[in-house]
Amino acid sequence: MVEHWHDVAIVLTQQFQPKTDPAARGVAALCARFAYAAMCLTLTWGVLTATGWVRSVTGRKALRNGHMVLATMTLVFAGIHALGFFYLTINPYGLDYLFIPFLPTQEARHTAGIIGFEVMLAIAITAGLQRWTSYRRWLWLHRCAYPAVGLTALHAWFGAVANGHLSILWLGGITLLVPAVTVALLRFLPARTLERLGLVEEQVA
Repeated sequence: MVEHWHDVAIVLTQQFQPKTDPAARGVAALCARFAYAAMCLTLTWGVLTATGWVRSVTGRKALRNGHMVLATMTLVFAGIHALGFFYLTINPYGLDYLFIPFLPTQEARHTAGIIGFEVMLAIAITAGLQRWTSYRRWLWLHRCAYPAVGLTALHAWFGAVANGHLSILWLGGITLLVPAVTVALLRFLPARTLERLGLVEEQVA
């Protein structure tokens, strides 16, 4: 009889035990949103710095420092977002799942986020080593930030869909993503098109 009631107690405990860890998941979700916002601002500010379209507002050094601060914030919040799932008390993810892409059990959106984060991390590390490498090689790696941002944005949007948060976050997500995508596309337009748009001064022959 005692064993029977013991079994019933275990079943009831498992039945009413929370299926998720709201504290850790809440921190992970909040950091994901901060990382997404900082990522979009980093891309936008980086293009404006590289092209000099806002150089008249402040000095190039201040622009570059602002870009680095935003990039650091992106990586910090993204790292905390990933580690939050390692510290879940219920069904935590292993470090291999969180940081090694293309594992057999890994969801595609997680793979996209991991690749995007690690490419951004590599760019940040090599930015400090710029003086010891060729400019052309550094520039090639730095431009990998564009596909990395695309992969991370896909990770964020599909994650919002999977967690049922898209209806809450879509407006803020689009508001931040549109300027980043716009300036990124303008970055690679021909000079004549930019002159017609008034973004660069027409060269006098």
